[in-house]
Amino acid sequence: MNAFSGLWTIASIELRQRVRGAAWYVLLGVFAVIVLIVTVFTTIATANTETPGAVLYSMIVYFVLLLGTLVTPALSGNAINGDRENGTLATTQVTLVTTPQLVFGKLLAAWITALAFLVAALPFLIFALALGGASLDTALVSILVVALELLVVSAVGVGLSGLIRRPLFSVVVTYLVVAALCVGTLIAFGLSGAVVRSEATSSYRSIEFDSQGNPVEPQTCGPWQTDTYEMPRYDYVWWMLTPNPFVILADATPATFDRTGYPVDLFSQIKTGMRLAQLPPDLEYVWDECDRATQESYPPAPRELLDSTVPSWFVGLALQLVLAAGLLGWAWARTRTPARRLPPGTRIA
Repeated sequence: MNAFSGLWTIASIELRQRVRGAAWYVLLGVFAVIVLIVTVFTTIATANTETPGAVLYSMIVYFVLLLGTLVTPALSGNAINGDRENGTLATTQVTLVTTPQLVFGKLLAAWITALAFLVAALPFLIFALALGGASLDTALVSILVVALELLVVSAVGVGLSGLIRRPLFSVVVTYLVVAALCVGTLIAFGLSGAVVRSEATSSYRSIEFDSQGNPVEPQTCGPWQTDTYEMPRYDYVWWMLTPNPFVILADATPATFDRTGYPVDLFSQIKTGMRLAQLPPDLEYVWDECDRATQESYPPAPRELLDSTVPSWFVGLALQLVLAAGLLGWAWARTRTPARRLPPGTRIA
């Protein structure tokens, strides 16, 4: 048995077990209906906009990623320890199937199952592209990133299922890891930015007015007043968002702008917000009514902002792949036979 045939044997067995019942088809059907409802209402809401297809396309892709991160842990979190609990893992291990084929075959099955949501959304994605506004490179990059994110989540679930003895506990831990990447990074970013502060000053002076509310002639400026306050430094902690799957998707996908230079889809809006966090705040703000030039203090335009800041999606994706590879390698070491030592209470056959 060559390497690929053994891997595909394990994957095909897993896939047959998953599609044997009607629950899987019902789940896909519910997903398709929800995406259809989102497509109809979004199309109506954006009918008079410049790029309706871009908005719809980004919403569908993010919906696929959201559902994938919610469902995939349940599909992969008990891949190995579920067989051990059912007494079928040892039967598989005495065949010609090797441990790497066993682990990666289950990973392949979990990934294919998660990709089914992306396949079910393809007709709606094609419709969004036909509406106009979303480019082909945006479509290709976003689909590739979503597929990689589903692979990472599947790998985390399979890896933890080989490390943790109880299937229910491994599924819960998989959900916690995914939640840490999706929600925990946002919480850490918000709290850390609020804790890390710098002292800022605001200096201002205004034109003096007479008792009737008219400016004094000749123009007379009042004395300077200075306030001191603390400013959150999100530019110090923006890197905490790099492993977030939704931020990675936005940062890796090419941005789309309207004629005024405003980001139109969710990819561009999230990317702009993430890049804006990289800019240091203005710690010396000056407002002078006697000199209008000092009052103009605006953030750069979205296009200029993206050009002046650095992308980070490849760093976040690399961190996720390192995490997934580490868990898979650890599960490989714990699953291989003959086993030198097993945790107490581990079932053999």
